[in-house]
Amino acid sequence: MPGFAARLEKARVAPTIALTVRARELRAAGKDVVTLTIGEPDFASPPHAIEAAHAAALRGETKYPPQDGTTQLKQAVQRKFRRDYGLEYAASEIVVGNGGKQVIFDALLATVEAGDEVLIPTPFWSAYELMTHVVGGTPTFVSCPQNNGFRLRPEDLDAAITPRTRWLFLNAPNNPTGAAYSPADLAAIGAVMLKHPHVWILSDDMYEHLVYGGFEYKTLAAVVPELRDRVLTVSGVSKTYAMTGWRIGFGAGPKNLIAAMGNMQGQATAGVSSVGQAAAAAALDGPQDNVAEMRAIYQRRRDLVVDALNEIPGISCHRPEGAFYVFPNIAGCLGRTSAGGKLIATDEDFAVALLEEQYAAVVFGAAFGMSPYLRLSYATDDDALREGCRRIAAFVAGFK
Repeated sequence: MPGFAARLEKARVAPTIALTVRARELRAAGKDVVTLTIGEPDFASPPHAIEAAHAAALRGETKYPPQDGTTQLKQAVQRKFRRDYGLEYAASEIVVGNGGKQVIFDALLATVEAGDEVLIPTPFWSAYELMTHVVGGTPTFVSCPQNNGFRLRPEDLDAAITPRTRWLFLNAPNNPTGAAYSPADLAAIGAVMLKHPHVWILSDDMYEHLVYGGFEYKTLAAVVPELRDRVLTVSGVSKTYAMTGWRIGFGAGPKNLIAAMGNMQGQATAGVSSVGQAAAAAALDGPQDNVAEMRAIYQRRRDLVVDALNEIPGISCHRPEGAFYVFPNIAGCLGRTSAGGKLIATDEDFAVALLEEQYAAVVFGAAFGMSPYLRLSYATDDDALREGCRRIAAFVAGFK
């Protein structure tokens, strides 16, 4: 049989997906499974976005789209950055991808050579590490401890940068912790990055509008404009507008980087769904009332889950500023044995035994580079969240 490329070994399945697949298997076997693993809004896409896609199809906008994005969507992205942050981008400084993930992958493909280092604050979205490996780079992890609100400390960042550092990845609000950076936090990080002009900076803002309690969200390129020619700001419509399946992400940054990314995308997928881009443009330009409504619901769900988890002995849960995840510490649960006889030595042991014994699916913290934690997504209905927390409490109550 013909063989496979060595890079396949680096393209591992994310633990988030693996646990979700196992939950589906148990559900197919007739088990009543509560799934709190996937970060996908349970709301419908905006009606005006759906109508815009339909209208575009009826107008015949079903041909090959421009490789780097339609004029309509690029103009909507320009208005979005101007409205949100006072940032001005030319059309040539914007690229549209099949979700934010492709935009990030395009950037890595265009810039990273074998052995180049990518600085990834920990805990992190697992795709950052996996994509870096696939393109031949070396992930370098910088811890963001809970006692600093899971935020990157400038002194730790400065110490981690080497001559081989190619990128710094910043993700806020963060997946998996929900942590976000204030403008003062970003200014301090920016001051460090001004000392290292050989490093690109990725600002992954996919959860930018999901912040709670009056938190003021800003993006790095707006806070430290001196870095603008090195910052790639990535966002999309997946989380803010509950449009995950439309697969529309976009990036804004310096013209030479955007052109290189567009070239990489041309070798892989070329342009993005034309009707999807019409829907995304309508979401960005249309009424934003639904965003405010979702944000209020997410905040209530956050508080529901944090309060419930903090009542469980051995579990301590930080109250995050944004996104739709909580990242509870389960150090007080380790070294115990579950009712089913499983020794809980790690957070992975906890997550696996919880699924098999109580049919509640969560993701273990090691999947995001930090233990002993769990990630729970509260992008689901209140009843599922209450039941999921009840099952976690019952699981812990059964420890020996």
